[in-house]
Amino acid sequence: MARRLFAEQGFHGTGVAQLAAESGIKVGQIYRDFADKEAIVAEIVESDLAVFLNDQDMTRAIEHRDVAALREWLREFLRCGSDGEPDPLFAEIMAEAARNDRIRTIAHTINRSVSAALMRVLEALAPDESQAEARSRLCDMILTMSAGVLYRRIGDPDFEEAATFRRLIGVLDAYIDVLIGPEPDPIFENSRCGFVTPK
Repeated sequence: MARRLFAEQGFHGTGVAQLAAESGIKVGQIYRDFADKEAIVAEIVESDLAVFLNDQDMTRAIEHRDVAALREWLREFLRCGSDGEPDPLFAEIMAEAARNDRIRTIAHTINRSVSAALMRVLEALAPDESQAEARSRLCDMILTMSAGVLYRRIGDPDFEEAATFRRLIGVLDAYIDVLIGPEPDPIFENSRCGFVTPK
C-alpha cells in the first residue's frame, strides 16, 4: 500500500496521515514503527532488494561454484526483473534523491548492496587476485546497463525489451567468457598422467 501510494502520488504527494488512512493503522502507530516517510521508503527498498538479489540462490551457486547458475543470476540481474514492467517507485526514489539527503542515502545504499552482490558473483566466477580489475570493470558495466534498462522501461514507450535483452546478454556472456577463460580439458584432471588442474 505505501509502495503504491509513493509510486502513484510521489514522495511529496503522500503524507503519513494518508498512509495511515489507507492501511487502517493509526498515525501514532506508524510513528512508533517508523521515524518518518524516509524510513518507510528504506523498509520498502530493503524488502525489494532481498527479493531482487535472490540471495539464497546466489549463495548456493557461489558455494558450489555453479557457473551456469551464476551466469543465470547475472542475466536476471541485467533484466532487472523478468516481468518487464516499469518500477515507478524506483523513478520516484531517483528523482527525490536529487533533492532529499535521506533518500539520496537510501539510493547510495541500494547501489552499494547491488554492487556487493555483483562482486560476490564475479569473484566466484573469477577468484584470482589478478582478475580484480577486470571484475570491477565488469561490475561497473553491468550496473550501468541495468540502470539503463530501468530508465528505458520508465521513459521510452518504444523500448523493445526482448531484442535489447538478447543483445545485452550476448555482451554480458562474452565478457564473462573472457573473464573466466576456457574450462580445462577433462583429460588433464587425471593425476595419473602427471597433470593436475587446480580447482
